[in-house]
Amino acid sequence: MPWSLISSLMRCAVAQGLALALTLTGVAAAVPSGPAPLAPAAVRQALADAAVSGQGALRFLGLHVYDARLWVAPGFEAETFERHPLALELRYYRAFRGAAIAQRSLEEILQQARVAPAQAQHWRTLLAQVLPDVQAGDVLTGLYLPGQGLQLWQGDQRLGSIEDAELARRFFGIWLSPRTSQPALRRALLGQQAPEAP
Repeated sequence: MPWSLISSLMRCAVAQGLALALTLTGVAAAVPSGPAPLAPAAVRQALADAAVSGQGALRFLGLHVYDARLWVAPGFEAETFERHPLALELRYYRAFRGAAIAQRSLEEILQQARVAPAQAQHWRTLLAQVLPDVQAGDVLTGLYLPGQGLQLWQGDQRLGSIEDAELARRFFGIWLSPRTSQPALRRALLGQQAPEAP
């Protein structure tokens, strides 16, 4: 296949949000050994004694899309993630438009459970208001607050919040729900990844 055609297909996929890591074939990795990573400032302020539950990488057609890391407080239980405050940190290796991220996020939410069309449109609008365009190297951190909503940071800059508890629960469910489209990444984030063979 000519490179120009491959390039065109990739641009088309990115434009439609298909390359967004929420629906991509993932290659998950367990938390590496060595010194514990330092939680982002927003996580340290919101979650006392936060620690990494797990992390993984997501790839599409061999391209590294982002690394994901889940921060949790003591007492966190994976089976009832929606009852616990937590933070999800994403380090991007590709550029994406915020509107495409919002649209793809909504599509993932809708694949897990039915939502009335008017509610879905409202949620897409709320997500689009806080999700920024990202470039390679950007780090987004989302903080989930059960029963309240979510807060979002880009690096150390607070981008905003969504005060909709159900949307927040479903948004983080994209990664953490048993119905996720990426079960391997979910297992890695929850620290349930089987160890690699020697």
